[in-house]
Amino acid sequence: GHGDGRPSMRVWALCITCLVSSALAFRPTQLPATRRHFSPIMSDAKKTVLVPIADGSEEIESVCIIDTLVRAGAEVTVASVMAAPQVTCSRGVKIVADTMIGNVLDKEFDAIVLPGGMPGAENLAKCAPLIELLQKQAAAKRFTGAICAAPVVVLSQHKLIENMKATAHPGFSDKLPDQGPVSTRVVVDGKMITSRGPGTAIEFALKLVELLYDEAKAKAVAGPMMLPDP
Repeated sequence: GHGDGRPSMRVWALCITCLVSSALAFRPTQLPATRRHFSPIMSDAKKTVLVPIADGSEEIESVCIIDTLVRAGAEVTVASVMAAPQVTCSRGVKIVADTMIGNVLDKEFDAIVLPGGMPGAENLAKCAPLIELLQKQAAAKRFTGAICAAPVVVLSQHKLIENMKATAHPGFSDKLPDQGPVSTRVVVDGKMITSRGPGTAIEFALKLVELLYDEAKAKAVAGPMMLPDP
C-alpha cells in the first residue's frame, strides 16, 4: 500500500475482480415450476358476482341468490339501480345495496345475476348502465343469470337471450320463442342460466355455484341448507 495508508490500485483491482467473479458465479435457486409460473388467477380464486336490485325486485329470489353465492365464497356485490341504495322489494321488504350501479361500470364480474319480481324487472330493464354491463358480459362470454320475470322483461326485451334455451315465470314464459324447456326449473344454455320463480331460487343459485366453481362446491353449500332429497 501507499505510505499514507491508502490501498494501492492493484488491491482495488483485485477487490473489483473478486466482486465481479462472485456476481457471475451466483445462480439463484430455481423455484418449482408451479411457483415460477405463478398467476394470481387461480382455479380457487374468489369469484365475483353482481346482483342488481330495484324497487319491486322479488325478495326471496334476491336474497337466495345473494346468500347462496356468499356461502360458496363468492364476492357478491349488490348494486341498486334506483336513486338510493335502499330498495323496497315486491312485498315490502327493504334491502340496502352495497353500492349504486354507477359505481361498478368499470368492473368485470364472473357472473351478473338478475332477480325477478315486478315492477323490479321493469326497473332493471330501464337501467341503461345495467343493460350496457349485460351486453359486455355476453360479448365477453361470461355468465349471466336471470329468474322469474327477468329472462323476458330484461334479457329478451334487450335481445340478450335470442336463440337460447331458457325458462321464466309462467306469467312470462309464453313470450319465450322456444317453448320446449319452459317447464324446466333451471335451464342452462352456454353461459346463460335461467329459472322460474321464488320456489326455484335456491336450485338456481346452487346451479350458479356449480358453474362458477364445481359440483363438489355446490354440494358442500347445499348440505347445511337441509334441502329435500332430489
